[in-house]
Amino acid sequence: MNLNSGNYYGREASREYMSVSQFKAFSKCEFAALEEVNGNYSRAESTALLVGSYVDAYFEGTLDLFVAQHPEIRKRDGSLKADFVQAESIIERISSDPMFMDYMNGEKQVIFTGEIEEIPVKCKIDAFHAGRMIVDLKVMRDFKPIYVPGEGRLNFIEAWKYDLQGAVYQEIVFQNTGKRLPFFIAAATKEVSTDFGIFEVPQEVLDVQLDLFKADVRRYQFIKDGIIEPERCGHCEVCRQTKKLEKPTTWEELNAYEL
Repeated sequence: MNLNSGNYYGREASREYMSVSQFKAFSKCEFAALEEVNGNYSRAESTALLVGSYVDAYFEGTLDLFVAQHPEIRKRDGSLKADFVQAESIIERISSDPMFMDYMNGEKQVIFTGEIEEIPVKCKIDAFHAGRMIVDLKVMRDFKPIYVPGEGRLNFIEAWKYDLQGAVYQEIVFQNTGKRLPFFIAAATKEVSTDFGIFEVPQEVLDVQLDLFKADVRRYQFIKDGIIEPERCGHCEVCRQTKKLEKPTTWEELNAYEL
């Protein structure tokens, strides 16, 4: 299958290729991830996700198309809703910074494919600087540490697994170009006064995350292929919708519910 901007997020591509977002979905709940791959479930687009996509579309040069495809971001009078007025403010702020724009001025939305542990993997890079670096754009609430159950307080890159994303992107680009390029996050916040920055993920962190990806990607592919049954997390939306009681919940299970 030849991937392009039109079919990259389609069901056929989802079945044929593993991606970082799909991998993360499997790591949260194998059953829900498989339901999504098979077209039995789709995650609703949250306002937070749409704000990030709005900023992405601006830098990609497809903002007019994005707005046309998402009429829900406008009020009845045609003006933008408050969250997207804020997105415009974020764009204005980061566009005024020469260093930020230098990192974002690479080739936009470049698709690469390769194999990790013999599993086909795809990635789509926000700003690709051939021979120099890989840059991914993120928009988030703020840069404060985030509490992750079972892991404690982590910086936002670790908490949202952007380091895993960088590891996979770097490996797939290396397979295509023969160069292992540094990975950067170009990030901006939704605070009243937008904060922003360029964050490099250390190579030793990328190496560890690539090993973690390799450790689990075969299992997730076997689930996609129907070779092994997926495990249920028991707590997510899909698990709740399909829940059937088999036994009472133990005190220990209750205490571990959020882990």
